[in-house]
Amino acid sequence: MESGPSPTAPAERIVSLDVLRGFALLGILLINMWVFAMPFAVLQNPTAYGDLTGANYFAWLAAHVFAQEKFITLFTMLFGTGIILFTRSKNDGKALTLHYRRTAILFCIGLAHAYFLWYGDILVQYALCGVFVVAARNWDPRELARFGLLFIAVPTLLSVTQGLSLPADATISGWQPSAAAIASEVETYRSGWFAQFDHRASTAFLLQTSGFLAGTFWRLTGLMLWGMALFKSGILSNQRSTAFYRKLLVAAGGGGLALILTGVWYNTTVVDWAGRESVYFGAQFNYWGSALLAVAYIAAVMLYCRWRTEGPVITALSSVGRTALSNYLLQTVLATSIFYGHGLGLFGTLNRVELLGVVAGIWAVQIVLSV
Repeated sequence: MESGPSPTAPAERIVSLDVLRGFALLGILLINMWVFAMPFAVLQNPTAYGDLTGANYFAWLAAHVFAQEKFITLFTMLFGTGIILFTRSKNDGKALTLHYRRTAILFCIGLAHAYFLWYGDILVQYALCGVFVVAARNWDPRELARFGLLFIAVPTLLSVTQGLSLPADATISGWQPSAAAIASEVETYRSGWFAQFDHRASTAFLLQTSGFLAGTFWRLTGLMLWGMALFKSGILSNQRSTAFYRKLLVAAGGGGLALILTGVWYNTTVVDWAGRESVYFGAQFNYWGSALLAVAYIAAVMLYCRWRTEGPVITALSSVGRTALSNYLLQTVLATSIFYGHGLGLFGTLNRVELLGVVAGIWAVQIVLSV
């Protein structure tokens, strides 16, 4: 009698991958926290709600430069790696059967997460892309990297083309909601679970349909292919030389930060957060810079895992990484219990500096429970 899919035995796991996954999972909360605690528009436009001066500006700046899109990029590449790890030790037919079964379960969990808890779920999109990406599991690293780049480039092409077709004074939907719309969203999420449902369900559906087809599908698929390529080339399994990782850290980190900081300058100084320019052109700096910085994070974590093969940091991050799905869902449960009306109802009341304190508190809970 055949057994079903089960977690990988600890002795067979690649510790550096677990550490990297835990690092990515914790980092994702830095940005998700904005959406848990504030109106959805702040994810793209930080001027849409809340104080953006003094310490709050620097809290936003640090999170934008070092976290926004970086950790989800890293986590997505690791999802691609996970597809290879899950399928490589089984015969092809069995591997696909188990993969599709696991993906269907992930899809169902994602639907429940999105519609019952939080519209910002990414599991549904991961499952849909995973059905497609598994076909590339036997490609060589160069093919994977090349096609990954093509997929990632599609949203840029679509965005820039659309931006050029619009007049300079075009109104961008959702970029700067009216005071009434902001007040309505704040009131909704300070209310009970049923009062939140219409907004949560409609936003989740939008992200899973038009948002998915126009951008998310292409980027996630491309990043999963890159994750496969990085694993097959020995980079994600910590098999390259120390000198290689040092060079990768400097090159990818330097290039990524240069692009991201140029984007900050463009959005804040050149166009002053104008909707058309920021959405269609300014966002591209972080879009590509985040991919480079995520690769730099990979190099940094690989080097750290060589420097410290054990200890509290390795233990904490690897424990979180081994329970990534549970911890991802736990972040939602804890954050919505703090900010939504069926919990403490603090939605829209904390500034960006205070939100960093909430992030640290949730991290502490997750690390203790994971270990």
